[in-house]
Amino acid sequence: MSSTDPSPTLLLVDGHAYAYRAFYAIRSLNSPDGAPTNAIYGFVKMLQKMETILRPTHRLVLWDRGLAAERMADLPDYKQQRAPTPEDLERQFPEIEGWLEAAGVAAWSQVQTEADDWIGTYARRAEARGWKAIVASSDKDFMQLVGDRVGLFNPNDKSEKVWTNAEVEAKTGVRPDQVVDWLSLIGDAVDNIPGVQGVGPKTATQLLQKYGSIEALLARLSEVKSESQRSNLMAAVDSLQRNRRLISLRTNLSGGPDLDALRIEPLDATRRERLGEMYRRWGFRSLLSELGLPWEASGQGTLL
Repeated sequence: MSSTDPSPTLLLVDGHAYAYRAFYAIRSLNSPDGAPTNAIYGFVKMLQKMETILRPTHRLVLWDRGLAAERMADLPDYKQQRAPTPEDLERQFPEIEGWLEAAGVAAWSQVQTEADDWIGTYARRAEARGWKAIVASSDKDFMQLVGDRVGLFNPNDKSEKVWTNAEVEAKTGVRPDQVVDWLSLIGDAVDNIPGVQGVGPKTATQLLQKYGSIEALLARLSEVKSESQRSNLMAAVDSLQRNRRLISLRTNLSGGPDLDALRIEPLDATRRERLGEMYRRWGFRSLLSELGLPWEASGQGTLL
C-alpha cells in the first residue's frame, strides 16, 4: 500500500460511520445562524486527513439507505436495537452530501441497501481491475475483505497504518477468509446477531485454528472435548448458517458509478467558490483560508 505504488488506489469511505464519529468527536459547533455543524466540520477534516495519509488516486463515499430485505427476513431483529439518529446529526446529512457534491467527491447509495455491501462490491471491482482498495471504517465486518490488494484503514488504530492480513490475524487470531466464521461463532452485538452460547473470541479462534471452518467444525463435532461446548454448537447449527448469511458481505451488486469516474481531480475555480460560500455560511474560517478565499460573512458564530 505504498504511496509510491503506481497502481490506482481506491479509497472507500463508510459515510454514516464517519458522520457519526465526527458528530460525537466534536460535541458543540454551530454556524453563525445557530445550526449544528459539528458533524460537517469533522467529516471534512477526517476525509482531508485520510487523503493526506493514504494518497488515494480515486475515492467513493458510500451511504446506508436502509437494511437489506434478505437480512431482515433471516433475522427480524437485525440492527433493531440501535438508537434513532440524533436530530442534530440528521439535520447535517444533507449538508455533508451537499459538500461532497460541491467538492467533487463521488458518493453512492441505493434504497434498501447497506453501505457495507457497496463497499464490498467496489473493493472487489477495484481488485478485479488490478487496483488497490482501502476501506475506511472501524467496522470489524470489513476484515473479511482484506487481502493482497484490499486494506483496511481503521480510525481506532492510532498507528494510522493500513491493515493487511497480518493485522487482521493479530487482532482475531484467524485469517481474513475465516473472519465470517469467527464473527458467526461469537456473534455481533452491534448488529444484534447472537453468537453461540459460551463461545467468545478466544474460543472461536481456537476452534477455527484447529478445524479451519464452521463447516469442518460441525462435521467433526464429536472431536470437541468439552461436552457443554459440543452441546452448544449442536444447538446452534441453524443459527450459525444464518449468521454466515447475515455477516457475509454482498460483493456482486450491480450499478453505481464507474471506477474511472471516481478519480480525484484538483478543485477548479467554480468548485472552490461553491465551497467558499458553504464555509462562510457554516463559519469555517480555517477551511476558507485553506482555499485562499477571503472571509466576507457577517453575523456571529464559532469560527474554525
